Amino acid sequence: MTSVDTAWLPPAERFDFWQDLVARQSSTATIRSAHADDFTASARVVDLGTIRLGVWRYPSLEFTRPAHLIDSGDPELYQLALPLSGRGVMTQQRHETPLDPSAFALVDTVRPHGSRLRPDGATPGAVETLTALVPHRALPLAPHRLTRLCAAGIPARTGMGALLAAFLRRIVAHPEQYAPADAPHLDRVALDLIAGALAGLLDVERELPVDVRVSGLRARVTAFVRRHLTDPDLSPAAVAAAHHLSLRSLHRLFEGTGTTVGELIRTGRLERAARDLADPRLRGLSVAQIGARCGFAHPAHFSRAFRAAYGSSPREHRERAVRG
Repeated sequence: MTSVDTAWLPPAERFDFWQDLVARQSSTATIRSAHADDFTASARVVDLGTIRLGVWRYPSLEFTRPAHLIDSGDPELYQLALPLSGRGVMTQQRHETPLDPSAFALVDTVRPHGSRLRPDGATPGAVETLTALVPHRALPLAPHRLTRLCAAGIPARTGMGALLAAFLRRIVAHPEQYAPADAPHLDRVALDLIAGALAGLLDVERELPVDVRVSGLRARVTAFVRRHLTDPDLSPAAVAAAHHLSLRSLHRLFEGTGTTVGELIRTGRLERAARDLADPRLRGLSVAQIGARCGFAHPAHFSRAFRAAYGSSPREHRERAVRG
């Protein structure tokens, strides 16, 4: 991970520094801003190996990558951009799509493109954008097909796009939670989610390699489990039925991952219960009520499972949190 902030530079040097940073981390472009005289901005870049993630925070600006700045030796990359705040527009190949937090926008960096972004009411004075740079060769989709998606909105609040957005945001928000050895796994999952989201829009999911489709389905199942942890009826059988799978197929889906759907459910509920027990805002709830709101139908089962996982009872865990 690399973090930079223009605040440590003299105001007159900040904008030039930012343009050089963008050229090194993404691609050479012409950048204009009404705030060029005092460009207060920051960036965090997380390199997973194949994919490079970035979170960019800056005032309003206009980005243009015309044909004369594109060299035959430039790396062939796709860039997915998701505004976390701010609004604007992205253009490529006579296509134009709005930029806002509801959707990713895709561009091919070796073709001319441009974008404009400005703050909105959510974060006055600042724009924040999440980006993912992906080599052409890393996606198992034909370039001529992906051309159809350039400067097109890719929903980030539903379907595979929502899974992708949540996954990438979790990595860039807390990269310190991961060890360097985690990078290849995170890289692979991100690539599979990107391929799945793009293939879904093109309606060519069946053309993806089997391992990519399996990874995407596993990600959907995991997200479903997290959303429904509070449902006491959540079980592997219920998860299988919700995804039109046999129970045997569901178990096979997680073979070799080091976990099972049952363990995902149990671990997720226990982690939520541990957080709730330590939350001072929930002190008015009894231990049994905490267990129930985390999906445990029986207090005795909740206590046994909690002690087995954490080495103490739920009540002891809460008392320890109160003391400090």
